[in-house]
Amino acid sequence: QVQLVESGGGLVQAGGSLRLSCAASGRTYSNYAVGWFRQAPGKEREFVAAITWSGDNTYYADSVKGRFTISRDNAKNTAYLQMNSLKPEDTAVYYCAAGKQTSYYSARYYQSQIYDYWGQGTQVTVSS
Repeated sequence: QVQLVESGGGLVQAGGSLRLSCAASGRTYSNYAVGWFRQAPGKEREFVAAITWSGDNTYYADSVKGRFTISRDNAKNTAYLQMNSLKPEDTAVYYCAAGKQTSYYSARYYQSQIYDYWGQGTQVTVSS
């Protein structure tokens, strides 16, 4: 089992920045790929960003590319999502997820069903 706890959410004005953290405990975190997803009220959960276990490969949704950066520190069992130039449409509950990095991960990183463990979520609200 891997337990995930997100933190760092809050209220920020448009154009501002936040850094989300995803702290893991339990089984060896470094063996798992990590993804960030978000869900806005009345909308389906959507992929935001993902990173492989080594950190060598990162993936982003088009809507956040160039503004968000995903990273991880396996020594600290923590992944991060740096969010810059925030927009009101970024308002959502943000979730981190961890899943075993299988051979098909590079083709399916954006699919929530390949992640085995999820955090409870952290609210991000961007005011205009």
